[in-house]
Amino acid sequence: MRISVAADERVGVADEVVRELRRRGFDTVLHGALSDSERDDWAWASEAAARDVAEGRADQGVVCCWTGTGASIAANKVDGVRAALCADAVTASGARKWNDANVLALSLRTTSSAELGEILDAWFDGAASEGDDDRANIAHLSEIERD
Repeated sequence: MRISVAADERVGVADEVVRELRRRGFDTVLHGALSDSERDDWAWASEAAARDVAEGRADQGVVCCWTGTGASIAANKVDGVRAALCADAVTASGARKWNDANVLALSLRTTSSAELGEILDAWFDGAASEGDDDRANIAHLSEIERD
Protein backbone atom coordinates (compact mmCIF):
# COMPACT_ATOMS: atom_id res chain seq x y z
CA MET A 1 0.00 0.00 0.00
CA ARG A 2 1.23 3.49 -0.84
CA ILE A 3 0.73 6.29 1.70
CA SER A 4 1.21 9.96 0.86
CA VAL A 5 2.56 11.88 3.87
CA ALA A 6 2.78 15.63 4.40
CA ALA A 7 4.04 17.82 7.22
CA ASP A 8 4.68 21.53 7.37
CA GLU A 9 7.63 21.16 9.73
CA ARG A 10 9.82 18.39 11.09
CA VAL A 11 8.85 18.58 14.75
CA GLY A 12 6.90 16.29 17.05
CA VAL A 13 6.04 13.01 15.34
CA ALA A 14 6.63 14.19 11.74
CA ASP A 15 9.64 11.98 11.04
CA GLU A 16 8.30 9.21 13.26
CA VAL A 17 5.15 8.94 11.13
CA VAL A 18 7.29 8.18 8.07
CA ARG A 19 9.51 5.72 9.96
CA GLU A 20 6.51 3.91 11.42
CA LEU A 21 4.70 3.65 8.08
CA ARG A 22 7.83 2.23 6.44
CA ARG A 23 8.33 -0.18 9.36
CA ARG A 24 4.81 -1.44 8.71
CA GLY A 25 5.74 -2.14 5.10
CA PHE A 26 4.05 0.83 3.42
CA ASP A 27 5.58 2.70 0.50
CA THR A 28 5.62 6.43 1.28
CA VAL A 29 5.40 9.54 -0.89
CA LEU A 30 6.68 12.60 0.98
CA HIS A 31 5.53 16.21 0.77
CA GLY A 32 6.19 19.55 2.41
CA ALA A 33 8.95 19.66 5.02
CA LEU A 34 9.48 15.90 4.51
CA SER A 35 10.63 16.59 0.94
CA ASP A 36 13.76 18.50 -0.05
CA SER A 37 12.12 20.06 -3.08
CA GLU A 38 8.66 21.22 -2.01
CA ARG A 39 7.07 24.17 -0.29
CA ASP A 40 6.57 23.26 3.37
CA ASP A 41 3.53 25.39 4.23
CA TRP A 42 0.64 23.32 5.58
CA ALA A 43 -1.90 24.26 2.90
CA TRP A 44 0.39 23.32 0.00
CA ALA A 45 1.85 20.21 1.61
CA SER A 46 -1.53 18.83 2.67
CA GLU A 47 -3.04 19.58 -0.72
CA ALA A 48 -0.24 17.64 -2.43
CA ALA A 49 -0.82 14.57 -0.26
CA ALA A 50 -4.59 14.78 -0.70
CA ARG A 51 -4.24 15.04 -4.49
CA ASP A 52 -2.09 11.88 -4.45
CA VAL A 53 -5.01 10.07 -2.81
CA ALA A 54 -7.74 11.62 -4.97
CA GLU A 55 -5.83 10.98 -8.20
CA GLY A 56 -4.86 7.40 -7.32
CA ARG A 57 -1.12 7.87 -6.76
CA ALA A 58 -1.61 6.82 -3.13
CA ASP A 59 -4.09 4.57 -1.36
CA GLN A 60 -4.26 6.67 1.82
CA GLY A 61 -2.78 9.90 3.14
CA VAL A 62 -1.43 11.27 6.41
CA VAL A 63 -1.23 15.05 6.79
CA CYS A 64 0.30 16.86 9.75
CA CYS A 65 0.61 20.40 11.05
CA TRP A 66 0.97 21.97 14.49
CA THR A 67 -2.68 21.35 15.50
CA GLY A 68 -3.71 19.13 12.59
CA THR A 69 -6.64 21.44 11.88
CA GLY A 70 -5.14 23.35 8.95
CA ALA A 71 -3.84 20.15 7.40
CA SER A 72 -7.29 18.54 7.59
CA ILE A 73 -9.02 21.63 6.18
CA ALA A 74 -6.62 21.83 3.23
CA ALA A 75 -6.91 18.11 2.49
CA ASN A 76 -10.70 18.24 2.62
CA LYS A 77 -10.76 20.92 -0.11
CA VAL A 78 -9.69 18.25 -2.61
CA ASP A 79 -12.64 16.44 -4.22
CA GLY A 80 -12.81 12.80 -3.16
CA VAL A 81 -10.85 13.28 0.03
CA ARG A 82 -12.35 12.63 3.43
CA ALA A 83 -9.73 13.76 5.92
CA ALA A 84 -10.25 13.19 9.64
CA LEU A 85 -8.33 14.87 12.44
CA CYS A 86 -7.68 12.09 14.94
CA ALA A 87 -6.21 12.55 18.41
CA ASP A 88 -6.86 8.98 19.57
CA ALA A 89 -7.46 5.46 18.33
CA VAL A 90 -11.23 5.53 18.95
CA THR A 91 -11.62 8.55 16.68
CA ALA A 92 -9.39 6.97 14.02
CA SER A 93 -11.39 3.74 14.08
CA GLY A 94 -14.68 5.63 13.81
CA ALA A 95 -13.38 7.82 10.99
CA ARG A 96 -12.49 4.76 8.94
CA LYS A 97 -15.70 2.88 9.80
CA TRP A 98 -18.41 5.52 9.60
CA ASN A 99 -16.78 8.17 7.40
CA ASP A 100 -14.70 5.96 5.08
CA ALA A 101 -11.93 8.50 5.72
CA ASN A 102 -8.99 8.21 3.35
CA VAL A 103 -6.68 10.85 4.83
CA LEU A 104 -5.57 10.88 8.47
CA ALA A 105 -4.76 14.31 9.94
CA LEU A 106 -2.50 14.52 12.98
CA SER A 107 -1.34 17.24 15.35
CA LEU A 108 2.43 17.55 15.53
CA ARG A 109 2.04 19.29 18.90
CA THR A 110 -0.17 16.84 20.81
CA THR A 111 0.35 13.40 19.25
CA SER A 112 2.71 11.32 21.39
CA SER A 113 4.68 8.34 20.11
CA ALA A 114 2.42 5.96 22.01
CA GLU A 115 -0.72 7.60 20.64
CA LEU A 116 0.72 7.59 17.13
CA GLY A 117 1.12 3.81 17.21
CA GLU A 118 -2.41 3.33 18.55
CA ILE A 119 -3.90 5.73 16.00
CA LEU A 120 -2.10 4.04 13.10
CA ASP A 121 -3.18 0.59 14.35
CA ALA A 122 -6.82 1.68 14.47
CA TRP A 123 -6.63 3.50 11.14
CA PHE A 124 -5.09 0.67 9.15
CA ASP A 125 -7.06 -2.08 10.89
CA GLY A 126 -10.29 -0.23 10.13
CA ALA A 127 -12.54 -0.55 7.13
CA ALA A 128 -15.58 1.28 5.89
CA SER A 129 -18.94 0.13 7.17
CA GLU A 130 -21.17 -1.65 4.69
CA GLY A 131 -24.32 -0.50 6.51
CA ASP A 132 -26.92 1.11 4.28
CA ASP A 133 -27.11 4.32 6.34
CA ASP A 134 -23.33 4.66 6.44
CA ARG A 135 -22.96 4.09 2.69
CA ALA A 136 -25.76 6.61 2.03
CA ASN A 137 -23.89 9.25 4.05
CA ILE A 138 -20.67 8.66 2.10
CA ALA A 139 -22.56 8.80 -1.21
CA HIS A 140 -24.15 12.08 -0.11
CA LEU A 141 -20.69 13.58 0.45
CA SER A 142 -19.96 13.00 -3.23
CA GLU A 143 -23.21 14.76 -4.12
CA ILE A 144 -22.23 17.74 -1.96
CA GLU A 145 -18.87 17.97 -3.78
CA ARG A 146 -20.65 18.25 -7.13
CA ASP A 147 -22.90 21.10 -5.98
